[in-house]
Amino acid sequence: MFKLVQLEDMVRIPPSLFKLPPKEAAMEVLREKYEGRILRDIGLAITILDVELDPKGVLVPGDGATYHRVRAKVLVFAPEPQEVVEGEVTVVAEYGVEVRMGPLDGFIHRSQLHEKETFSYNREQALWLGEKSGRILRRGDRVRARVVQVSYGTRGPRLRVGLTMRQPFLGKLEWVEEEIERRGKHAKA
Repeated sequence: MFKLVQLEDMVRIPPSLFKLPPKEAAMEVLREKYEGRILRDIGLAITILDVELDPKGVLVPGDGATYHRVRAKVLVFAPEPQEVVEGEVTVVAEYGVEVRMGPLDGFIHRSQLHEKETFSYNREQALWLGEKSGRILRRGDRVRARVVQVSYGTRGPRLRVGLTMRQPFLGKLEWVEEEIERRGKHAKA
């Protein structure tokens, strides 16, 4: 989910940053350019950890800045298909729920809420209610889900993550604990 990647780029260091050592100035420019941004097919850039800078740089007539080739080490968040994640339910709606998993939100369609249970949406209380078990899923609940889709979108930098809870040991953490306990009792019998 979190990984380190190397990026190569050309940075423009404006005169306003000349008071800093070149490496620090390059770090500041790269952080402004990349941090918090979606990098297509790479992930969400969390932070720039280190930078190697070509100290020579290039001058362009009419521009007071210097341009330097850089190689940056970047920490990114990149969910992978089939990966199991945990997060907090942030939105409960008629179409499903959104789950905050680290720096991004993933989406669980209403058909993917549980393997064996049918859920109905209660608009007044903003929750999903299990029709057989009476289990409740609402905002603030902690859940475990599996990544089933990662899409970087075609219009602009967007990262969409589709999730499911339709497999054993997935769902609201309380449900997972109940399932582990139930299976443990069956194994002892």
